[in-house]
Amino acid sequence: MGSFFQLLQLACSPRIALSALRVSIVVGTALNLINQGDVIWTENPIDWFRLCLNYLTPYCVASYSAAKNEITRRNNE
Repeated sequence: MGSFFQLLQLACSPRIALSALRVSIVVGTALNLINQGDVIWTENPIDWFRLCLNYLTPYCVASYSAAKNEITRRNNE
């Protein structure tokens, strides 16, 4: 259980969180254009749940992978 909290603490660190936020903005925007492009360019209502997921998913993946990589790097030293 300790490794989960270590992973969570690292994922929330400013360096990793900022990096994940940058990835999320770029990838989330691309995903929204792909998944809801027709809705965005017309007057149809946007699916806000999908919009949020399109940004949240890459944020979680980027922060998890960066934190996991940091743990692996520390264990190998």
